Amino acid sequence: MAHLLSKNVALLYRSRLETCKITTTTTNSASPFISHLTTPPRRFIVNMSDSNSNTNPIKTVRVEVKGVVQGVFFRNWTVENASQLGVNGWVRNRRDGSVEALFSGESDKVDEMQQRCRRGPQHAVVTSFQAFPSSDQTGPGFQRRPTV
Repeated sequence: MAHLLSKNVALLYRSRLETCKITTTTTNSASPFISHLTTPPRRFIVNMSDSNSNTNPIKTVRVEVKGVVQGVFFRNWTVENASQLGVNGWVRNRRDGSVEALFSGESDKVDEMQQRCRRGPQHAVVTSFQAFPSSDQTGPGFQRRPTV
């Protein structure tokens, strides 16, 4: 038995930055279908205090990673992961067989990068990981530096 539903049922979908209004229409069948989708103009909310907020301050650390960490794609893997997280800094091999890096960015992103480096890429075997607070400047982006 087909039910007659109201002809204009408005559903409101809310996301963080935009609101969409979906209007559905039904006929004498039981399945509604979307007949109209409208999206209001996008509104961008800029809160200038966010950049100075203490909820996620900028953190800079220098890390030393030891173990089987050279010849296993560790530096390239670090560049990929740091870029994915939006962390600035650099990574380089050291002549003693370790890898050294400087990470700078939002505190939670830098913490995540440290956790990833504790595990390392697939073929790495990390036996020691140390992190030290740093005041060094990194510049934008993440770079692979030459061995020192």
